[in-house]
Amino acid sequence: MIQAEGLTKYYGPQPAIQDVSFEVAEGEIVAFLGPNGAGKTTTMRILTGYLPATFGAAQVAGFDVADQSLQARRSIGYMPEGAALYNDMRVRQYLRYCGQLHHMGKAQIAERIEYVGDRCGLDGEIDSIIGTLSRGYRQRVSLAQAMLHNPPVLILDEPTVGLDPNQIIEVRNLIKSLAGDHTVMLSTHILPEAQMTCERVMIINKGQIVAVDRPETLTAQLRQAETILIRVQQDSEVIPRMLRDIDQVAEVHPGESIGSYYVDTEVGSDLRAQLAEFIVHKGWGLLELRPVEMSLEDVFRELTTEEKDVT
Repeated sequence: MIQAEGLTKYYGPQPAIQDVSFEVAEGEIVAFLGPNGAGKTTTMRILTGYLPATFGAAQVAGFDVADQSLQARRSIGYMPEGAALYNDMRVRQYLRYCGQLHHMGKAQIAERIEYVGDRCGLDGEIDSIIGTLSRGYRQRVSLAQAMLHNPPVLILDEPTVGLDPNQIIEVRNLIKSLAGDHTVMLSTHILPEAQMTCERVMIINKGQIVAVDRPETLTAQLRQAETILIRVQQDSEVIPRMLRDIDQVAEVHPGESIGSYYVDTEVGSDLRAQLAEFIVHKGWGLLELRPVEMSLEDVFRELTTEEKDVT
């Protein structure tokens, strides 16, 4: 549904992005992550037709964003960062105006306003003046206008900025519910949000894509092992050595507390039952045994500081 091939954008002699290539499948939700200045906004502006690429090409819903700009833009609902809205308009008036810009009929506009108002939690504020709304409600209005014309592709730039925790959960659930009906590409600096909302992540650093995959796959590739935390009651200096002798155990590291250890096992192995049986048999007193995974924040930090290539 979204295809980018070799996208490059120069501002004077300085490249903002270089040779950016990726694909987003129909109905997929993908997070676009990167440090400030990494090229996220530049890439999104090229996809939405706000900015021309210096080199490369992109297609949205089968339309070239440069040569078929009008058709491509009709296929996109764009929510820019900061919720740029007309403060003197009422919500319903603004959404009606947006529908007219999309050449929608009156009946269709009325129907879609009711739909997006309900989905975005705007029922109680649909006739309020936008300038009087809280930041959270302004974000909802911006999301509603992106969804209004029922586009196949939604591009959302920081969709939960300014929302309180309850509103974040509501918007996150809304975005997840769009999977299948819409293809969603969103940028966010809240890494747990990306992990909970999106099926895949794309990480950009210094203008180049450094990773595209599912969070758990990136974790396994970077760690090159799967880790299990164990904690025993009867600690002993022989425990690490004896655990290392177990087949498919790669390494054992001491944990943060007495009697705890991180056991690195080969990728694809699941030694939890075997480790539990071994510890019980040795009489060490098993207190805790659980898998430990790198968070998306760990993956992000490692990729954007060392620029390891796991694409």
